[in-house]
Amino acid sequence: MTGEGRRPWVVGISGASGTPYALAAIGALLDGGEEVDLVVSRAARLTILDETGISFRDSHWREDLAALLDWKPSDPRLDAVRYWTAGDFAAGPSSGSYPARGMLVIPATAAAVAGISIGLSKDLLQRAASVNLKERRPLVLVVREAPLASTTLEQLLTLSREGAVILPASPGFYAGGQSVQRLVDFVAGKALDALGVEHSLLRRWNGQLGEQRG
Repeated sequence: MTGEGRRPWVVGISGASGTPYALAAIGALLDGGEEVDLVVSRAARLTILDETGISFRDSHWREDLAALLDWKPSDPRLDAVRYWTAGDFAAGPSSGSYPARGMLVIPATAAAVAGISIGLSKDLLQRAASVNLKERRPLVLVVREAPLASTTLEQLLTLSREGAVILPASPGFYAGGQSVQRLVDFVAGKALDALGVEHSLLRRWNGQLGEQRG
C-alpha cells in the first residue's frame, strides 16, 4: 500500500472530545477500500486515553489503532493505513506534491481551526490541512466545540471562503438515533459525504414520514 499509485485520504485527529467520530470515519474508509494517512495530535492522545482507556503510541500505532477499532492487528484492512507522527514535518502530507486526495480533521478543536486558518503549521495536522487548502483539495473540519467564540466563528468563515467544508458534530435524530453509535455514525457519515466517499454509515431520507431513515 505504499507504492507509487497510492492516493490516500489524510485523517487528522485533534484533541477535542469525539474519538468515536474519528474511529467511525476511519473504519468506514478502510471498509470501503480507501487508503488512509493518519495523524494524531499530541493533545488527541490524552483525549483518546480518557475516552477509551487506550494509550495511543507512535511505536505501536497499528496495535493501538486495531484495539480502538476492535479489530485484530493482523487485519489486512490496516495495511491501507500509513501513520505519520504529529511532529514529522518531513512527512508526505506536509508537501503539496504528495498525492493526497483530501483531508478530514475529525474532531477539530478551536485551536486547530485557529492554526489552520492563519497557516500556523504548529504540527503536521495543521500543516497538512493548510497544504490541502492551498492545493484546492477537499478539506472537511468536523468542529466539536460548544459554544463557539466570535474569533472561532470568524476563523471558520475564513476557512469556508477558502474552500473548506465546516461540518459541526451535529447528529440528526431523524436518522433513527436510538443508540449513541447511530448518532456517531450519522456525523461520520456526513463527513464522508462531504469528501465524496461512498459508505453505509447512515440510512438516508427517503421522503416517507414515520419510517426510520438517515
